Amino acid sequence: MFIDVHMHEMTYSKDSFLKLDEIVKIAKEKGLGAVCITDHDSMGFKEYAQEYTEKTGFPVFVGVEFYSLQGDIVAFGIEDCPKERIPAQDFIDFVKAQGGICFAAHPFRNNRRGLEEHVLKVKGLDGLEVLNGSTSKEACRKAAEYAKRLSLFPLGASDCHVPEKVGVCVTYFPEEIRTFGQFLAAFRKGDMKPAYYKDGAYRILYSYSSPIDVNIDEL
Repeated sequence: MFIDVHMHEMTYSKDSFLKLDEIVKIAKEKGLGAVCITDHDSMGFKEYAQEYTEKTGFPVFVGVEFYSLQGDIVAFGIEDCPKERIPAQDFIDFVKAQGGICFAAHPFRNNRRGLEEHVLKVKGLDGLEVLNGSTSKEACRKAAEYAKRLSLFPLGASDCHVPEKVGVCVTYFPEEIRTFGQFLAAFRKGDMKPAYYKDGAYRILYSYSSPIDVNIDEL
């Protein structure tokens, strides 16, 4: 099952041009089984997403992309996020204290939003985005190398803000996931793999050693 684990909806991410209906429509067309809304520093979409899932039967899970003092971290399984920027380690500890999961978003993107070398200093991350639909292939390749070095789960996500980016990079989960509890449990198992969409189908990067030979900027 393929899930896009990092997406932005326009209600709470003001830099997004996407409404949930459009996200889901494109996701279904590409064969995704669920989507994750991870707005910037906000979990305000959570209640609406739950209602949408119940009404339509299509799973929409809500997390957050939190801008820590060292860079962006995506988290799931927390009730809310801090109201001000705090150090990355403090945010990771905050997530773990609530039993949540978290991963570094686009850790080596060249815009001062990734953790970069701080991924070597913090403790408690579950994974790294090694495929990000809005990040260069060089930065993605470096993230893959660090994920292997640190034994962190490798993830793929679109980080979409516009329609053409929905689902360009995603994460493959080997089991069927219908509930948020199942999503968290599957994530903790760590059997997922990053994947990218090309020529009407998803291609899975099977291992850390698989070369990232796709130009992410062209997806």
